Amino acid sequence: MDSRIQVAIIYGSTRSGRLCDTIVNWTAAQLENQTDFRLDLIDPANAIDESTLRQRLARADAFVVATPEYNHGYPAPLKALIDSAKVEWQAKPVAFVSYGGLSGGIRAVEQLRQVFAELQAVTLRDSVSFISAWEQFDDSGNLRAPERAERSMRRLLAHLHWWATALREARNCHPYGEVYA
Repeated sequence: MDSRIQVAIIYGSTRSGRLCDTIVNWTAAQLENQTDFRLDLIDPANAIDESTLRQRLARADAFVVATPEYNHGYPAPLKALIDSAKVEWQAKPVAFVSYGGLSGGIRAVEQLRQVFAELQAVTLRDSVSFISAWEQFDDSGNLRAPERAERSMRRLLAHLHWWATALREARNCHPYGEVYA
C-alpha cells in the first residue's frame, strides 16, 4: 500500500488569463519536492462531472486550495466545486495558498474557513499568501524572491502532512460517518 499522502490541489479561479495557473504550478512544484506526497490537480475550468469530482475528492487525504481574492471574497466557481460534495471533505485537512492585492487573499481564506468548518474539514492555521502576486512572479512563473514563501510553504506542508496522516489513521480506525449520526 502506498503510504504517501494524496493531496488534491484545487484551482480557485476560472478566469481567462488567470494568475491561478502560476500559483498552482508553484504550489505543485513545492509538493513535488517532497517524496511523501502524491498530487491530483483539480481545475473547475475543466469540465468534470460530479461523480468523477466526488471520486477524486474522496481519494484525497488532504487538500490545498489555491484561491484568489476577488472583491473581498473567493470566486463562485470555487464555491460551486466545494458544494458539489459533502462527505468527501469530512475529517480531512485543508490548507490555503492565496493571492491578491494588498490583502494577499486572506479575506477569501477566512471566508473559506467557515465553509470548510461546516463540512467537518480541518483547516490549517498556516497558509501562504502572495500580496500583489503579479509583481512577485516573473514572466516564467518563478518567484523573484522565493525565500519567505518557500519557508512558509515548508511549515504548511509539515503541518499538512501531520494532519493528513493523523486523520487518515483515525478515519481508517473509526470511519467518520460512524461518528454520532
